[in-house]
Amino acid sequence: SLQQSRGIKTLNFGGSQEKVYERSDWPKEKLLDYFKNDTIAVLGYGPQGHGQGLNLRDNGLNVIVGVRKDGRSWKKAVAEGWVPGKNLFSIEEAANKGNIVFNLLSDAAQRDLWPTIKPYITPGKTLYFSHGFAITYKDQTHVEAPQGVDVVLCAPKGSGATLRTLFLEGKGLNSSIAVFQDVSGKAHERVVALGVAIGSGYLYETTFEKEVYSDLVGERGILMGAINGLFRAQYDVLRAQGHSPSEAFNETVEEATQSLIPLIGAKGMDWMYANCSVTAQ
Repeated sequence: SLQQSRGIKTLNFGGSQEKVYERSDWPKEKLLDYFKNDTIAVLGYGPQGHGQGLNLRDNGLNVIVGVRKDGRSWKKAVAEGWVPGKNLFSIEEAANKGNIVFNLLSDAAQRDLWPTIKPYITPGKTLYFSHGFAITYKDQTHVEAPQGVDVVLCAPKGSGATLRTLFLEGKGLNSSIAVFQDVSGKAHERVVALGVAIGSGYLYETTFEKEVYSDLVGERGILMGAINGLFRAQYDVLRAQGHSPSEAFNETVEEATQSLIPLIGAKGMDWMYANCSVTAQ
């Protein structure tokens, strides 16, 4: 069931009604007007910093990147068109210049560099994360939400590389959004707009805690656990039964990654099941 209401759709997920925000609610012209007086500072140029930064730039927003000078990320940013002194700066300079600060450093770097970054996160700014780890586990990271600052999260449900690829194809990736601290009274509206600006298609509400808990379970359950474990187990069983390495690989990895998983993504599991042979079913 689908109901349109004030630009927000209410979708039925397994019997539960959830609000979903769409990129169609924020066309490019609206984004440009909304952020016309803002400077978005993207700290870090790893997978998320790279994907989100380029998408923001291509959407026409005023975005700068902050990384360690002359490091690997700095050189990569230069190669992709970021200009030192214009829209590429040290982490400290970028954090100082931006009024919307994207903390997209790795979890470990967020912990280690927080004392360096914190003085530049002054009242009136927005502090943005794409993972709830640093705030949720503040007893370990020592990353405390500064007073007088909006603290928000937009977590794409995929890698920064996927976010970038889909953006270039005119598509969007699902993302989770959350507000940890709303000083301005506009934090929710701003994070929805930012979510669209980075290349999200649909945005779903969550909390910092629920985002990090579900993400950690997903990484350990599906990505690093089930997928790796199933591939290894099936490959080993086939090899133990006398199948060649190529046959074991093709039946296990090749078929899954090049055929089955893309079809599940495009058509759904029910379609996949219905289109398998009776023997497979």
